[in-house]
Amino acid sequence: MSTLRPALLTDHYELTMVSAALRDGTADRRCVFEVFSRRLPAGRRYGVVAGTGRLIDLIRDFRFDPDEIEFLRRTGVVDDRAARWLADYRFSGDVDGYAEGELFFPGSPILTVSGTFAECVVLETLVLSVLNHDCAVAAAAARMVTAARGRALIEMGSRRAHEEAAVAAARAAYLAGFRFTSNLAAGQRYGIPTAGTAAHAFTLLHDDEQAAFASQVATLGKDTTLLVDTYDISQGIRNAIAVAGPELRAVRIDSGDLAVIAQQSRELLDSLGATETKIIVSGDLDEYAIASLAAEPVDMYGAGTAVVTGSGAPTAGLVYKLVEVEGRPVVKRSEHKATIGGRKVAVRRHKPTGTATEEIIVPQGVPDRQPNDRLLQRSFVVEGEPVALPTLDESREHLRQCLISIPWEGLKLSGGDPAVPVTVVPAS
Repeated sequence: MSTLRPALLTDHYELTMVSAALRDGTADRRCVFEVFSRRLPAGRRYGVVAGTGRLIDLIRDFRFDPDEIEFLRRTGVVDDRAARWLADYRFSGDVDGYAEGELFFPGSPILTVSGTFAECVVLETLVLSVLNHDCAVAAAAARMVTAARGRALIEMGSRRAHEEAAVAAARAAYLAGFRFTSNLAAGQRYGIPTAGTAAHAFTLLHDDEQAAFASQVATLGKDTTLLVDTYDISQGIRNAIAVAGPELRAVRIDSGDLAVIAQQSRELLDSLGATETKIIVSGDLDEYAIASLAAEPVDMYGAGTAVVTGSGAPTAGLVYKLVEVEGRPVVKRSEHKATIGGRKVAVRRHKPTGTATEEIIVPQGVPDRQPNDRLLQRSFVVEGEPVALPTLDESREHLRQCLISIPWEGLKLSGGDPAVPVTVVPAS
């Protein structure tokens, strides 16, 4: 886990506001904060909620220990009054929101945090850092899963991200439908299947390619994947089959014109009798590269940099805004950053066939429910206590069903309107 406890994974100004609110008497006012995006990243038609499970664990552990409080006092971040308040901090409010794996659109109130101003405002940075990262990765990964058309994907981007971000990215990619991760910490923490065999360095270590392949097969058996592009790909495939025989599980290709090479490799494998040997490709793949290989004889894709960086959208663009104080709606009116006051309730409207047609958001009220509406928000924390959350595999299945429910145009990789329009209606 991170060497820092969750409480200091925050911005200075959160504690500045707490200090001032404690002094002027507003710290205990009952407030509602909401997380939403004003727009989707360019070219995207939906967002994916991810990271909620991680976030609830972090909120549960959000405490200030004596050393942290002393640091904050010594550096002048907080005064004595605020330091005493931090020493007793325990989040005692409520957290509600969209389930992990749910789709979201501009304006969707994907998380609602309710409690006193002070106890909610100190969570802002933590909430946004978790959700902005995980939602961005999950959305990119979901697009890759769609582009793969049922073929398996392995997340292998750990070396392209901060060590803890890599674990979170592996979790988000698995939520989105990736089959495996190369990250062992993600396998241990979240039960995600892991996969991996050897790099080019292992081939270069040996006197020749056949010696490297023989060593790997002797250790792992024929149910392994041999990396065949260290030298010459065609000769690498011949060497692989010569060593392992036609029962070899797979070969991996990590460079070159993958469309052409995949065709040539399939033909060569078949000619060598290895008709069941799979072809895995990797090397800077994103959703567009994966889609371009749809007609080629590729059995699995390995995605790294693109998935862990959100494939060009490394943040989901989420914000955390105060929308209600003591039951009274509050509104930010600044140009281009206006908010809608009041706590929101949201439903997704569907045709009888199950296709989603609209998202309805009602501030300070209850939607006029129709037979095929689905309420989107659920409880995660009640009076400071986490409630039972879905498993990661259940959230993964939830996203799969959500993607089936949106109109097919919403799955396109090209730019366009959000897959489901959002309507904000007056309270009933």
